[in-house]
Amino acid sequence: MHIVVCIKQVPDSAQIRVHPVTNTIMRQGVPAIVNPYDLFSLEEALKIKDRFGGRVTVLTMGPPQAEAALRKCISFGADDAILVTDRAFAGADTLATSFALAAAITQISKTLAVDMVFAGKQTIDGDTAQVGPGIAKRLDLQLLTYVSKIDELDVTRREIVIQRRAEGGVQVLQTKLPCLITMLEGTNEMRFATMDNMFRAARHPIRIWDRVAAGIEDVTKIGLKGSPTVVSKVFAPKANARRAEIIETEGNDPRDLAVTLVGTLFTQHQKLGEAIVKQAA
Repeated sequence: MHIVVCIKQVPDSAQIRVHPVTNTIMRQGVPAIVNPYDLFSLEEALKIKDRFGGRVTVLTMGPPQAEAALRKCISFGADDAILVTDRAFAGADTLATSFALAAAITQISKTLAVDMVFAGKQTIDGDTAQVGPGIAKRLDLQLLTYVSKIDELDVTRREIVIQRRAEGGVQVLQTKLPCLITMLEGTNEMRFATMDNMFRAARHPIRIWDRVAAGIEDVTKIGLKGSPTVVSKVFAPKANARRAEIIETEGNDPRDLAVTLVGTLFTQHQKLGEAIVKQAA
């Protein structure tokens, strides 16, 4: 069983800043972390490895400093790590990113066939949830998104049964391997790194691939040239400085409190009542 987990190094959203003039994200001085959604997929891949054996390879595309994120994943128990980095990848959107990662996975499979690919459902710096499905489309993999639980995995028959959260309920799906899975948040809890794995992560030789090593010949499909997405503006939401208002009522009757709350809302937001009446009509 060979599992590839796609991760991304992202700026810590709690400390992110936006340039007041250029309206672009300022990454200088902002700590970088492993995308939190990717960790749920990594843990699920490691659980499968614990149960069936095999190998977990972590893959990312990014600048040279993304090597730190890969070593973090190795400290959790991943076996190998590949950093796809090249100046030609600069400015890549989700379309170009999925192309580069799909090419790298194709190169990986030439050495050892890939049975499963995991990815986070989205990243905290982009929130598009497009890269995972893009990789599956390019590699013709069965796509299982928003997976909340893996019910069964038959390695011999190469079949998997999962629970997928959908609007209005849960879908139970069965499909064949190979497949690409994006895990939901809260589906598991990332294990702690062991001391042995931390030492192994510190000395592990990270494989670094440029576009040639990743098997990419057409430069028009990567970087800015392969990115049709145009971001016109990035801005930080304005902080809400209003303090919470305490509303007191006589007695403990919930109905009195409800009437008071509704009356206060309609007083402060006069158009709200008109909108509700209009919608009801």
